[in-house]
Amino acid sequence: MLASKVTTMQDNSAHGEDSFLSKELGNGEFLDVVMDGVTGHGGEQASTELRDALDGKDLNNADDIVSLLSEINEDFYSVGSGRFLLTTVSAVLGRGDRAQVVSAGDSPVFLINKDGYEKLSGNAGGFLHVGVARAIGASEKLGAPSQIEITPSSGDRLLLATDGITDNMTIDELTEVIKNASNPENAAAEIEETIKERLTEGRVPETIGVRFRYDDRTGILRFF
Repeated sequence: MLASKVTTMQDNSAHGEDSFLSKELGNGEFLDVVMDGVTGHGGEQASTELRDALDGKDLNNADDIVSLLSEINEDFYSVGSGRFLLTTVSAVLGRGDRAQVVSAGDSPVFLINKDGYEKLSGNAGGFLHVGVARAIGASEKLGAPSQIEITPSSGDRLLLATDGITDNMTIDELTEVIKNASNPENAAAEIEETIKERLTEGRVPETIGVRFRYDDRTGILRFF
């Protein structure tokens, strides 16, 4: 796996229901995951328990992730009956020279480089969370998670985000910040500053089409 640098960002002050995991596995390999617990539906417990389960397993490929998600989904559904213990999850597992993306729910993963961006999973922006129906714990049997595999190149950047970020900045804005930043820390700082200003002013760009949204926000930025 190509060498990479990573940083994480989180403000969980709105509901306390986002979780994340960023784990170096050796030889440049990694596991990055964001989880957005569904507010009012045991989201904090769901996202935390799922994070701990992912952290505690030796995951070698996307199939291992999907298998674990299916197990956790059954556990959550048996307790919450699809109304409690709900969380989205988007994971990127870097093994060998490839990165495998697995996603359930609406937390997006973007590949960003000098040519622009490609959405690898999830939905970005807005109040209608179409991904909740596909969240972990929502159904008795987990619907097939979104899966995609990429081979990162030097200069590629990955963004995993919850909607507290993508509801307050457009992907075009995020792309400009990330592709022009010299390192992930600088990109994260500029994203945080922009969102905080918008929350203070109570506005977002018209292209998003809604008022600002005060929500937990979590992101993982990995630069190759």
